[in-house]
Amino acid sequence: MTTPTYILTFSCPDRLGLVHVVSGFLLEHGGNIEEAAQFNDHDTGLFFMRVQFACPLPVDELRKLLAVFAQPLQLQWSLHPTAQPMRTVLMVSKEGHCLNDLLFRWKSGLLPLDIRAIISNHREFYQLAASYNVPFHHIPVTAATKEQAEQRQLEIIDSEGAELVVLARYMQILSDSMCRALNGRAINIHHSFLPSFKGAKPYYQAHDRGVKLIGATAHYVTADLDEGPIIEQDVARADHSKTVEDLTAMGRDTESQVLARAVKWHSEHRVLLNGHRTVVFK
Repeated sequence: MTTPTYILTFSCPDRLGLVHVVSGFLLEHGGNIEEAAQFNDHDTGLFFMRVQFACPLPVDELRKLLAVFAQPLQLQWSLHPTAQPMRTVLMVSKEGHCLNDLLFRWKSGLLPLDIRAIISNHREFYQLAASYNVPFHHIPVTAATKEQAEQRQLEIIDSEGAELVVLARYMQILSDSMCRALNGRAINIHHSFLPSFKGAKPYYQAHDRGVKLIGATAHYVTADLDEGPIIEQDVARADHSKTVEDLTAMGRDTESQVLARAVKWHSEHRVLLNGHRTVVFK
């Protein structure tokens, strides 16, 4: 039988010999390290590490051993079997470029996800969802029904056991309580014009100003709108010849690529929170 493989991630106060101590723990319990990366943040005094290893022990036994091992080192840790794809719920409104891209990458085996459901406040993409055999939940949202709508959304997310929620151009501002419920497991994508061009039609505003760079930012969702810890960003250059339509197309491509990278890294447990920043082991 193939030996199970796991990913261990942790952060803790820095101290001498941490890599040696962790490696020794894994060796003691039959673990063979396949990949490792670490980062020492001198500003905060914290140490971050991601280790992928093979080990014959079952995950429950490993977690019990890790709980005892972690306590004196003050490790904030998580352990995940690599054979389990991440249960994911996608949320979308009327722009489907990010949704379509994620579904295609998932079905092509490029993202280690288990997409359990799509939630939308519009009906546009129920046929796309059906073509991928993913349940589609249409939940309209108005100012009067927002609280009930979010409660229903959370019921779906929880019933599917979702470890990740992706706002794939979901154009509704989440309430503070919704943000708290999804803390650390919801990723959003937006254009990188902020704070310059807020509100509707940012690409029209950018074209009117003659921008030379457009981009996209993927970040974790927090109650501070569009200010959560950043996972990934990218830009594309523009010039005077680009029309609004050109800028919009370039922006959609950039958004899709940036979001896909952020989702991939999160689902491979490569992203660790470091206060209002992230550590990304690519």
